[in-house]
Amino acid sequence: MQIDKAKECARFLKEAHFIVVLTGAGISTNAGIPDFRGPQGIYATGEYDADKIFDFYYFLQDPRPFYNFARDFLAKTKNMKPTFTHNFIAALEKEGKIKGVITQNIDALHQLAGSKNIIELHGGIYKSHCVECGKEYSLSEMRKKVMEEEVPLCDECKGIIKPDIVFFGEEVLHFRDAEELAYQSDLFFVIGSALAVYPAAMLPNFARGKLVVVSKGEVNIDPISVELMVDQDIDDFFRDVSKHYGGGKNEK
Repeated sequence: MQIDKAKECARFLKEAHFIVVLTGAGISTNAGIPDFRGPQGIYATGEYDADKIFDFYYFLQDPRPFYNFARDFLAKTKNMKPTFTHNFIAALEKEGKIKGVITQNIDALHQLAGSKNIIELHGGIYKSHCVECGKEYSLSEMRKKVMEEEVPLCDECKGIIKPDIVFFGEEVLHFRDAEELAYQSDLFFVIGSALAVYPAAMLPNFARGKLVVVSKGEVNIDPISVELMVDQDIDDFFRDVSKHYGGGKNEK
């Protein structure tokens, strides 16, 4: 007998007391932000060399590949809005059900949706700093600079400006806090992540309660450890979950 996964997920939500969510790029694709490893992601299309774009040491030598990508990214995300799932997660946090959101994303859509307790493992796009003198730049300042300068340079010292995101070669942020959150959870969600990037991919191993994975395509996890595995459009699935749950945010 095939179970109704949305109904089962809603039951898990009702029964749980300490829910933690780990999100990856797949949760934001319906907001118009391409993921990295999907069919239209930058790894698949070859439009950009991801190893150059996000390598910290390469960036210090030649930041142009990153800023070529950044111009495209900022243009695509200028009017971005949270997806249904971002909003549903925020509403469940407001109810007191979700205790924390751990995200691999840099797009700040969880903040825009209203989530408060967020751990950004890979940083975010809302602040940037000069690598030489440390001068801080806001996202609005950087939007202007990225569009006007091939490589944005500091107004004070002409050093390279780097966004506050974690590049390859840099340590992820707040991992111990994320590990502790996962350990406390009695229900842990992996949403929109292929679990292909470490150490974030290790976090489900710390969860002691039920594990639910909702993501399109292959996920790097042992299915035996997963209570519920869902491979379908993320927003479609959580719309169904919200109907069964009877709480959280429902779209009109």
